[in-house]
Amino acid sequence: MTDISATRIVFMGSPDFALPTLEALSDAYDVVGVVTQPDRPAGRGRQPQACAVKQMADLLSLPSYQPESLRSAEAAARLSAWKPDLIVVAAFGQILPKAVLSLPTKGVVNVHASLLPRWRGAAPIQAAIAAGDDRTGITIMQVDAGLDTGPILAQREVSIRSETQAGELSDQLAYLGAKTLLEVLPSYLSGMLAALPQKNEHATYAPKLNKADGKLDFEKSALELKRLVNAFNPWPGGWFEFEGRRVKVLEAHVHDTFRSEPEERFVVNGMPAVGTKEGLLVLDMLQPEGKKPMEGEAFLNGQPGWLE
Repeated sequence: MTDISATRIVFMGSPDFALPTLEALSDAYDVVGVVTQPDRPAGRGRQPQACAVKQMADLLSLPSYQPESLRSAEAAARLSAWKPDLIVVAAFGQILPKAVLSLPTKGVVNVHASLLPRWRGAAPIQAAIAAGDDRTGITIMQVDAGLDTGPILAQREVSIRSETQAGELSDQLAYLGAKTLLEVLPSYLSGMLAALPQKNEHATYAPKLNKADGKLDFEKSALELKRLVNAFNPWPGGWFEFEGRRVKVLEAHVHDTFRSEPEERFVVNGMPAVGTKEGLLVLDMLQPEGKKPMEGEAFLNGQPGWLE
């Protein structure tokens, strides 16, 4: 009988979301290599900094590789030298070419942070919160040549509360993903788990976000904007401009007892508020550019021109 724990696994991932999966795999299987993104400039000094997965690979004494692309001959040679039986992906950040998909004998498995086929793509957690979904979850899937289109091995569901923010949900799904992967891998590796095709007609897409996506458009409703504030916390952050400077909105709630014009400024129960297409968005926690986070009341104390 084959020793499943001896399965040679190459792990591919980059951000904090991938850490629980890497740690769980390294405890239970033979992780022969880690592929992650190259060091990128970060912080005020813009010095090159390793991503979370690279740092953990070093702590676990796992060999790592940081290619700009997996389509090069060098990348193919490095991966082939590891002779993987299985590749596991969790928020890697690159599309895998066919040559990589065909390399491991047991295929490629992905830990994806949504209930596929809903929210395929790069930002499923943010998309679920912004859309007002009341549930999301983890999908363990086989990777094919499409964008999160492969057949499903397992799914686990969680609820999204009205106050749930992306950072909190990401942490929850990261650990749920690692737990679910370890639950299904023995059956998958032994050939006892059948994958189910996705229903493509139900697919929705969550494109990659950038900093500009965080700008709050007060022509939308207060409820939509509150969801965006939650979805974009901690990144890219919901923000608006006031007196020529950006102000991040870290927490907000809806006040809809009277009508207002979009972008019209108010004070509600001692807190700053902004008119929208429907209702007021009350700004509970803010972070003016170059300053620390503060409650709305403290923000008003330093902004005498808020109502002008």
